[in-house]
Amino acid sequence: MQRSLYTPYFFLMPALATLLVFFFLPVLAALAMSFTDFDIYSLGQIGWARFVFLQNYRQLLADPLFWKAMLNTCYFVLVGAPLTIAVAFFAALALNSKWLHFRSAFRLALFMPVVTTLVAVAVVWRYLYHPRFGVVNYLLSFLGVAPIDWLGDPNWALPALIVLAVWKNFGYYMMIFLAGLQTIPDYLYEAARLDGANWWQQQRNVTLPQLAPTTFFVTFITLIGYFQFFAEPYVMTQGGPLNSTLSVVLYLYQQGFRWWRMGYSTAIAFVFFSIVLLLALLNMMMKRKQEA
Repeated sequence: MQRSLYTPYFFLMPALATLLVFFFLPVLAALAMSFTDFDIYSLGQIGWARFVFLQNYRQLLADPLFWKAMLNTCYFVLVGAPLTIAVAFFAALALNSKWLHFRSAFRLALFMPVVTTLVAVAVVWRYLYHPRFGVVNYLLSFLGVAPIDWLGDPNWALPALIVLAVWKNFGYYMMIFLAGLQTIPDYLYEAARLDGANWWQQQRNVTLPQLAPTTFFVTFITLIGYFQFFAEPYVMTQGGPLNSTLSVVLYLYQQGFRWWRMGYSTAIAFVFFSIVLLLALLNMMMKRKQEA
């Protein structure tokens, strides 16, 4: 009897040990590092790292570049996440339509950007955004719009990256929405049609309520993913022009691996983690209130 009580823990031990060694211990080490001035010299001699307590955090809160990066990240999330969710939802509705032929081919085509290497995507999109020879400016010229330096103008660089991120990521969330749509029973739509509901009324009164758990999940993972805004500005703009596309994660990377201010960069990481965790908890609390 006693042996059976410990049997589950025996099978859990390898996974728990892996988490302890490769997750919890590095996180604790990074937390301790955030209270030091650990830099490139400390890599060779750990004793050269000095304990500075909260100095990194005080400097961070007074750092205008950090708040600029935070503003850019919030702008990217507040604009890019709803656009991505909306595009993914309507694409899933189109793929779920019984009137659409070659649905498998369309599904593959819309999902391909998700599995495409970002470096290859960046090469193509840099050409599309080229101020003189780009396809985007060429198409806009038919509408009488003057050429725009999409990646060189501080006013347009971040919106250009948002469009790229929406195109790159919506296919993943589209597949989740599509899976949710296929679980909705057909008799609900038949009942709505018998009651005289048109297409929009069916979507508002049947599809949206039935997709509420799926929508919450997609919203949650989209917000978490978009707060980690890094790859697009790193590959396309390096945070420029004039730091207009600098994100918190890119700023963290620059401080830690370009300037080797490891203690300061880990302080950025934990402040940013605290903000994202707080937003995630608020999102979950709102979800529970809606279910109650």
